[in-house]
Amino acid sequence: MAAEKFAVEPIARIVGGRIEPTDDYWGGSRAIIRIDEGRFTPAATKGLEKFSHLEIIFRFHLTDPTDLNLGARRPRDNPDWPEVGIFGHRNMRRNNWLGVSRCRLVKVDGLDLHVEELDAADGTPVLDIKPWFSEFGPRGEVKQPTWTTQMLGLYFADPAEAQAKQGTR
Repeated sequence: MAAEKFAVEPIARIVGGRIEPTDDYWGGSRAIIRIDEGRFTPAATKGLEKFSHLEIIFRFHLTDPTDLNLGARRPRDNPDWPEVGIFGHRNMRRNNWLGVSRCRLVKVDGLDLHVEELDAADGTPVLDIKPWFSEFGPRGEVKQPTWTTQMLGLYFADPAEAQAKQGTR
């Protein structure tokens, strides 16, 4: 298969929220997706306030480009979980360094989209913004291995709540 190359330009950047990507505790995080005002007017966001959720495609800009394993490895290097290939997990060490996240839209303010639980760090380049249509969700039975549920149990936990729970143990 011949490799095809193409250029992609960010249309927005993440402002605020987390300053570095982490494996867990994205619950309660708030950020702004600031759309490029040099290319877009507020007309680009017209009608978006009617949606509760967005799907964001972004570039993992903070990941070390030399940290890419095209084969199989254990998720989070946990010896209790099976080795899976690069396409069997969703971490930031990806070909093309692309991420996809679904987040809650809190408010539209011109070209600023205020969101919650977007698992992308401050400064992240945004490549596309799409409203979430429930009709595009999975059809049919959804299945996944148990290690994914174990791994992601705290992914969208609120960090303050998680710390409080750990402090009571």
